[in-house]
Amino acid sequence: MTFFVRPSRTDDIDALYEMAKLTGGGFTNLPPDRPALTAKLARSAAAFGRTDDAPGDDLFLLILENAEDGRIAGTAQIFSCVGMTCSFYSYRLGTLSQTSRELGRTFKAEMLSLTTDYEGASEVGGLFLHPRERAGGLGLLLARSRYLFIRQHRARFADRVIAELRGVIDEAGGSPFWDGLGAKFFGMGFQDADEFNATHGTQFIADLMPKHPVYLAMLSEPARHVLGLPHPTGRAAMRMLEKEGFAHEGYVDIFDGGPTMAAQTDRIATIQGATDATRAAGDAADGGRAALLATGHYDTFRAAWGRIAPSAGGMAVEPAAARALELPVGGGFVHVAR
Repeated sequence: MTFFVRPSRTDDIDALYEMAKLTGGGFTNLPPDRPALTAKLARSAAAFGRTDDAPGDDLFLLILENAEDGRIAGTAQIFSCVGMTCSFYSYRLGTLSQTSRELGRTFKAEMLSLTTDYEGASEVGGLFLHPRERAGGLGLLLARSRYLFIRQHRARFADRVIAELRGVIDEAGGSPFWDGLGAKFFGMGFQDADEFNATHGTQFIADLMPKHPVYLAMLSEPARHVLGLPHPTGRAAMRMLEKEGFAHEGYVDIFDGGPTMAAQTDRIATIQGATDATRAAGDAADGGRAALLATGHYDTFRAAWGRIAPSAGGMAVEPAAARALELPVGGGFVHVAR
């Protein structure tokens, strides 16, 4: 069975909405709200439709599709530059040391400071697989296809890429971190605040969030315990990011306390390891090596797993992958080891 990644279309709304209802909350980039998702698809269509290289406030929404029956199996997103229209807030974990000569003691206090340090960075996020498709490396296909898209359109993206991982959410859909901090200043539960952010943006954070540092010692034990931890379902995503060269630099999401990972764009492993090639005649299905393949630009971009092998005039590609990519003999593509 062959799956491929392609740009979203406006008629993906029904499948996208059904997936959004399965996220379980705390998934800001994929809210179970049809108007919000419709707006995302329209914004994505505009981004794919703009073919100049000028950076902008773009959202590229990718879709994972079954090549055999057209079934939608997952989605992922790329933001070209965060913070261009609405401030992009994070909490930075830091330490303040203070010494009392009278007591002869030094105290080190950990604190959270509200920052916009990551404004201007590109962001990968919104990766979600339908529960029935969580096998066979499809999550990795979606994740890594974003980096090849960035490589193919490098001028549209920043020199740093971030990824916000969902934080710990309890069985009732609440956030211990939000309950211990944000709820005290906003007068609303986590789900309401998260949904409001997903549909209206972050200005309400600037209006109501305290600007002074917050001492961790003043938070509840449940809030401190989950700070900087990914949701259990996000641990594999965190490992994938680390393998690509992302690292946690001490920044966390202001809603659920989940970790924000960051990497230099040109040092992301998939981008560094990718090579351009031309499809040659021949079949690499049996003796070739497994690779991630991508072809096309903007609204013709596609990515899929496939086998390739050196051949006269370029690289032979297994037929199923070539069909999924709509890649003719003589066509150009990019590949990186699986």
